[in-house]
Amino acid sequence: MATVDLSNYNPDLVGDASGKKFAIVVSDWNSEVTFALLKGAYETLTKHGAKGEDITVKHVPGSFELVYASAHIMDECDVDAIIALGCVVRGGTPHFDYVCQGTTYGIANLNTQADVPVIFGLLTTDDMQQALDRAGGVHGNKGVECAVTAIRMTEL
Repeated sequence: MATVDLSNYNPDLVGDASGKKFAIVVSDWNSEVTFALLKGAYETLTKHGAKGEDITVKHVPGSFELVYASAHIMDECDVDAIIALGCVVRGGTPHFDYVCQGTTYGIANLNTQADVPVIFGLLTTDDMQQALDRAGGVHGNKGVECAVTAIRMTEL
């Protein structure tokens, strides 16, 4: 279990997002969590110099669709990095495992085949409280961490 604040980072190590273009793909499923992740990512990008008009936000129904949308953005949009944000909470069926595994493999595969980094922002938790704790709660906001990662990856 994470015990660190996902929003705590050294801003001197992040770099400048000015003049760079970002896409954020966010799942509408578990929107209480994912929209908080979106807010954290968006605010962090702008805090580090990205302009609002250089940040494209696309909504998808669920986390599994993050892969298709990210691939589509790679093909159709001029962006320097893509942040994929979703949340899957364990339930009583194997659905959790299939969605998490498919999304993880899909995003990993995109990262091996393209020049645009896709940042993995999928929360996979045992319960809703764990997700909320990582979406602005006691463990910070994973969206912030993803935005920092995206900025840093554009500097490779």
